[in-house]
Amino acid sequence: MEKRGLSSKTIFVITAIAIAAAFRIVPHWPNFTPVAAMALFAGATINRKWLAFMLPLAALFLSDLVLGFHSTIIFVYGAMILTVLIGSLLSKKLKTGNIAIATVSSSILFFLVTNFGAWMSGMLPYTRDFSGLMQAYIAGIPFFNTALAGDLFYSGVLFGSFILARKRFPRLVKA
Repeated sequence: MEKRGLSSKTIFVITAIAIAAAFRIVPHWPNFTPVAAMALFAGATINRKWLAFMLPLAALFLSDLVLGFHSTIIFVYGAMILTVLIGSLLSKKLKTGNIAIATVSSSILFFLVTNFGAWMSGMLPYTRDFSGLMQAYIAGIPFFNTALAGDLFYSGVLFGSFILARKRFPRLVKA
C-alpha cells in the first residue's frame, strides 16, 4: 500500500522550520538568526530532497518579503542551497559531533560566499582585487562570530528537539 501525504516526521520538521523562520523577522542580535540552521536541518531530516531545498528557501523568501531584498541575495540563497547539501550528508549520521561540524562548516561557507558576494557587488568600499577581498573578509569577522553563535544555538534547538521527539515518539524514526 502506497503511503500518501506527509509523514509525521515531515510535518514535525516543517513545523520546526516555520517556527524558526519566524525568529528571523522578530528583533534579534545582528546575524543571530536561524536561517543556516533551518537549511542544515531540512537537508538532514527531510527525505524528499525537493522539499528539503524548497522549504528553507521558501522561508527565506517569505521573510525577505518582510525584511526587504538586497543586491547580494543570490549569494545568500546560493549559500542556503549549499547548506542543504551539507545537511543531506548528515541524514544517516545524526550525532552531536557530526551536527556540530556541519554547523560550523555551514557557517564558514555562508560567511565566505556572502562576503564574496558583497565584495563582488561593489557595495563594500574595498578594491576589486585579492587584497580588497581579504579586507572584506577581515571586516566581516565580527559578524561571523555572532552568526556562528546563532547557527550553533538554532542547530542545537532544531536538532536537539528532533532527537528528543524521536525518542519520545518512535513514529518519527520510521517516517
